[in-house]
Amino acid sequence: MRIRLAHSPDPDDAFMFYGLACGAVDPGPYRFEHILADIQTLNERALRGEYEVTAVSIHAYPYVRDRYVLTACGGSMGDNYGPMVVARRPLRLAELRGATIAVPGLMTTAYLVLQLALGKDAFTPRVTMFDRIPEEVAAGRVDAGLLIHEGQLTYERAGLKLVLELGVWWQQRTGLPLPLGGNAVRRDLGPQHGAALTRVIRASIRYGLEHRDAAVRYALQFGRGLDEPLADRFVGMYVNEWTVDYGERGRAAVRRLLAEGAAAGLVPEAGEIDFLG
Repeated sequence: MRIRLAHSPDPDDAFMFYGLACGAVDPGPYRFEHILADIQTLNERALRGEYEVTAVSIHAYPYVRDRYVLTACGGSMGDNYGPMVVARRPLRLAELRGATIAVPGLMTTAYLVLQLALGKDAFTPRVTMFDRIPEEVAAGRVDAGLLIHEGQLTYERAGLKLVLELGVWWQQRTGLPLPLGGNAVRRDLGPQHGAALTRVIRASIRYGLEHRDAAVRYALQFGRGLDEPLADRFVGMYVNEWTVDYGERGRAAVRRLLAEGAAAGLVPEAGEIDFLG
């Protein structure tokens, strides 16, 4: 059975699926085809139910929940860290209100949390491919930029200054980690396939964690501007015990984020949120 497994071309996702990609994990009755695209593109394709298994932003989940169910593994959580707002000079938080901010997509979790932090319609977003945001900020074409992926570790090379770290803001406010992204299985595959696919994904995550050096070297090819120590650091931020299973705090964090987003009028009500496996 062909399963299109869609994820972003980033070190953490590559690390997560190393076990499958290198053939070390038994795929069971499935033939996996890896589809690589940036997370905003994957969110948009999930609206149409294009892939059997896909990475999605937690922000996007209320829009796709009729088509997909989250797996209990594969989550990316920022535990007192996460997406960052940067600028050419130090800014106070209040100075971001009314600013033009480059964002990596209107369905990314980073964008949702920034709206929660600043207020709905408090700034003008300019959608920009995530890896070009530091350049846009440094060139002065926007007032600030919202960084995801490895830009969180490399922004200082461009002379940029940290204004706000959203994972810290969220943790101080809620005491919970910030749930950024997850994996989801299409509901029309049925519960038996959903459970089996979750087991395969979890096995791949565990294989990467148990063979960390090899998995990091594999993931490094997807790390723009990262050397091996930085790639290892980045992977450790987003592939860890939260990725093996959200756990009760992780599940609570997903529910809290989406409830706050709905209360602020930023996302539809998510209803009951189930987790496969």
